[in-house]
Amino acid sequence: MLPSLLARDIQQGLRQFLLTGFEASDEFMSGVMQRFVQDPSGWLKGPYVQLGLPFTQGRLGKAFFDGFETENPGYSHQEAAWQRLSSRHMAASTLVATGTGSGKTECFVYPVLDHCARERRAGRKGVKALVIYPMNALATDQARRFAELVSGIAAFNGLRVGLYVGGNAVGNGRGLRMEPTSVITDRDTLRKNPPDILLTNYKMLDYLMLRPKDRQLWDENQPDTLRYVVVDELHTFDGAQGTDLALLLRRLRARLKVPAGHLICAGTSATLGGSADTAPLRDYARQIFGEPFEPDSVITENRQTVGEFLEDATIDYFSGPGTNAQEVLNPARFRSIEEAVRGWFAVFFPELPAPADVQALDWRLELGRSLKQHVLFANLLKLAKGQVVDYAEVTAQLQRGLNEAARPWAAEALDALLVLVAWARAPGGPQGRPLVNVRVQMWLRELRRMVANLATDPQQVRLRSSADVPANPDGIYLPLIQCIGCRTTGWLSRKVESSSKLSTQLDEI
Repeated sequence: MLPSLLARDIQQGLRQFLLTGFEASDEFMSGVMQRFVQDPSGWLKGPYVQLGLPFTQGRLGKAFFDGFETENPGYSHQEAAWQRLSSRHMAASTLVATGTGSGKTECFVYPVLDHCARERRAGRKGVKALVIYPMNALATDQARRFAELVSGIAAFNGLRVGLYVGGNAVGNGRGLRMEPTSVITDRDTLRKNPPDILLTNYKMLDYLMLRPKDRQLWDENQPDTLRYVVVDELHTFDGAQGTDLALLLRRLRARLKVPAGHLICAGTSATLGGSADTAPLRDYARQIFGEPFEPDSVITENRQTVGEFLEDATIDYFSGPGTNAQEVLNPARFRSIEEAVRGWFAVFFPELPAPADVQALDWRLELGRSLKQHVLFANLLKLAKGQVVDYAEVTAQLQRGLNEAARPWAAEALDALLVLVAWARAPGGPQGRPLVNVRVQMWLRELRRMVANLATDPQQVRLRSSADVPANPDGIYLPLIQCIGCRTTGWLSRKVESSSKLSTQLDEI
């Protein structure tokens, strides 16, 4: 996905939607929506861009755990989570508050699988780990990940993982056993032979403690059998749902007679965290799990600095769009993404030969190395510093690095440069990994309580949100309404009782 172009398409699509759906048809008001969408600040915030630099690598590579290697070398925050969550190490409750794509799942999956495999080899039966998801789709997707690790790592062979969510009670011989890409889903099988690891949601967890036939799942459990309770996407359990989950976990602990301090609790979220003061987050987790979370229990991400990322790369490339910027930066002239990548590579790297195949991993890796040596990319990283920055601010910075003829097209140049950045790869895995994580965000404003100023000249009528009308407005503003049938548009007011005047107070209308 090329987020810079996608954001531009979304913005244009929203503009056309507003014009097509809400432009007035009567002569006086015609054009009011056109004037409104010309200034996106009234209905759109952004776009904003973030260039997420790579996470810092851990010290132990793939060899953190005794007895098996992880699929990929661990990041430093993953090693910190493994150190805390592993029953061989600290065995401490932990909150993983790292960003999207940071490997949050692996932070708890490896310690859980490692513990359960050792317990199974020791002959212990029963559910040893419980993982709770907010959505069935997420649970199903993660079940596939568990199955792949169990089948792919010899130390986990023989482990049984069960998925118990609404709608997954398949029959006809399916879901009876572990497969390379699927776990056990047959409910009769799960009841008769409880899994080592149970994936479910909080509603089904309630049934598993209430319905007599489902309570069989816990028959093999001794008070110390269940060791892990994991809640994925912890931030979704707020309000009444959070209260329900908290009570369910307390009932489960009482039902199984789990000793105090025995459970290792883990919560993950890409939304929580980000604040130096972790006390509110830890208190929230304490209320959910019923277990204390120490000040050092929150794991946050560690990313490379700009200097570490660029290493000792020399700046060898300075080119950008020239006098024909409007033509070469126009995405409409390309028939495919591959053509756009090839065309814009020539714009920023005219010194280098044209790629034979832009899909080839070797070329995408070389593109990543070349971008590190381009002055515009280096300046872009130094401006963003891994934070969310306004597209307009980045455009202004880029504009200073372009020749005078291309400066009016700086926004389009930024789009094109970000396409190359999103396309580039860095070493890591069979398909490589993103050079940096490119994220472009936009926020669409809710268009409610829209008002317009009274004017006799139709060209002076301006649509705006009532929240933007100042305390001492420059005119009279009234709600603008439109007939859904003929799309005739007009102002709305009310006649004050015992008066011939119309009300202009918005809170009275």
